[in-house]
Amino acid sequence: MKKDGHTHTEFCPHGSGEEVELFIQKAIELGFTEYSITEHNPLPQSFMEQVSGEPEAISTGGMNAGDVETYLKKMQNLKEKYKSELKINVGFEIDYLPGFENWTMDFLREYGKQIDDSILSLHFQMGNGGFRSIDFSAEDYEDGLVKHYGSFQKVQEKYFSDYLNMVESDLGNFKPKRMGHLTLCQKFQTYFKNENTELSTESLMLVDQILTRIVEKGYELDFNTAGLFKEYCGETYPPSNVMQLIRKKGVPFVYGSDSHAIKDLGRGYDAFLYEVTRR
Repeated sequence: MKKDGHTHTEFCPHGSGEEVELFIQKAIELGFTEYSITEHNPLPQSFMEQVSGEPEAISTGGMNAGDVETYLKKMQNLKEKYKSELKINVGFEIDYLPGFENWTMDFLREYGKQIDDSILSLHFQMGNGGFRSIDFSAEDYEDGLVKHYGSFQKVQEKYFSDYLNMVESDLGNFKPKRMGHLTLCQKFQTYFKNENTELSTESLMLVDQILTRIVEKGYELDFNTAGLFKEYCGETYPPSNVMQLIRKKGVPFVYGSDSHAIKDLGRGYDAFLYEVTRR
């Protein structure tokens, strides 16, 4: 079985805009047998009012709230159309927003019965002026988070603390069971030439706790290859050294291309196979 558990569509405001049916056709061409469509859920207006930094990071963070029904209907139609060629799962990449758990639970309760597969991810954390994007740009990350916390590693530690809270969070019966891009906080690591960007002792302790709780709760991890192709990252989320601990603890992980464009499909699959076969 060849599965991509993390992909996006034309409903993503920061994607390529290419039609999802073309993604599906490409996935079939690449030999995938299972394909999860996990579009970013809309962000609540009350949360967006508390976000600071680059306006584009805020305005393009999630799909338009008015598009959810259209999105689900279109994806279900494509799931039916291609069912003889590809097992398609329809769902969302749900943002974990600290302090907005009730809103997220309500969203999942409303649409949960229509969801086949989903991911829970952390894209925002509290910083300069309010919530700040973790993955929009290196400059925005520096201004909103590194300067706010005082060092790259302090941001990292706050990120993993929030991530642990995400794993522990009660989001109801439809909470996603796959946790997204564990080390997204490392996306801009090589941009910071004068910072220690290695995982700190505190971060490693938090990662260990996160992985333990993922196993105990019966969850799984998104093995996200997008970082390999980011200018200042150059490694998967999570990287090989963390994967050693993941294998040791027996954490299940699923390949995710995190494709926002057709050209992204299948990227880094060799890295996934390497980790699957490693001892």
